[in-house]
Amino acid sequence: MPFTWMLCGASSTASARVSIRTAPLLTAYGTIFGRPISEASEQMLMIFPRRRAFIAGGAAAATGLLFSAAGCKGKAGAPKGGEVPPSAPTLPGVVPGPFGTSEPQTPYGDITGYNNFYEFGTDKGDPAAKAHTLVTRPWTIVFEGEIAKPQTIDVDTLLKLFPLEERVYRLRCVEAWSMVIPWVGFPLGALIKRLEPTTRAKYVAFETKLAPTEMPGQRTGALDWPYVEGLRIDEAVHPLTLLAVGLYGRVLPNQNGAPVRLVVPWKYGYKSIKSIVKVTLVEAQPPTTWNLQAPHEYGFYANVNPEVDHPRWSQASEQRIGESGRRPTLMFNGYGKQVARLYAGMDLRANF
Repeated sequence: MPFTWMLCGASSTASARVSIRTAPLLTAYGTIFGRPISEASEQMLMIFPRRRAFIAGGAAAATGLLFSAAGCKGKAGAPKGGEVPPSAPTLPGVVPGPFGTSEPQTPYGDITGYNNFYEFGTDKGDPAAKAHTLVTRPWTIVFEGEIAKPQTIDVDTLLKLFPLEERVYRLRCVEAWSMVIPWVGFPLGALIKRLEPTTRAKYVAFETKLAPTEMPGQRTGALDWPYVEGLRIDEAVHPLTLLAVGLYGRVLPNQNGAPVRLVVPWKYGYKSIKSIVKVTLVEAQPPTTWNLQAPHEYGFYANVNPEVDHPRWSQASEQRIGESGRRPTLMFNGYGKQVARLYAGMDLRANF
């Protein structure tokens, strides 16, 4: 399998992919997006190999110029913005939620066309191109563990239990790109309260659907499947934590984690697990996929923190998809007033 390099850091429409065959062109022309490589690397680019490719094999380094940058586009081409397509099903009865931001919202086409969802491939365009194979009805979610009311709930029944809210949240990827997304969903805390946790419930574990026939990425060794994530229970019941079932007032697209996904806006995006089929309340800290994959790079907490760099790139700034230039990264992704108290007294460098 050939290595692929991704160069990013300019606007979302100015991304480029570089293969081993085209790498010499970079050396020959000495520019990236029309700028000198030295200038671009200092001011525009986050240069690091694709997460799984770097972890899986160091042979990439031998090729000389293996660039992968945060916010790059995959083989499907640059993300396309624009209006919500009329064919996207509307979610009825959605009301404004208590949390939001006045920042410009990322266009629907960018949100749905530029994703990390390794169950469908490792390129940013793979989920949009391949997620149509995911069957989202019928869909049930198992709730078990340290709760008084274990049960299995059909997703359509779940949607009737809680009023749906629109919440406009910032999303910050660990790869140093970001979006602003108008999610539709309901607070996870309301659901957990309904399940009646026992006093032994200290954490909440989540699991994605395992269906290699529907999710072609699961037929590869990109990650250990199924994808799993976890939160402390105080994080899970925090008012900001959302179970999302839609965006822009429409049903959640498959490539964005349909039919239901987690959204934890003060954490890096890999914590917001998609296409959930199981929720288990447990006493001990649960395993999480990226922490198992590379524990020195991806911590359990994954709080957005501009002062704690990834071992291979800075987290001090980010590329907002659809914008040119970079912006400073905010502590807890700008939600510090709401969540900083959860981590009072903790060493956030050790507990990254």
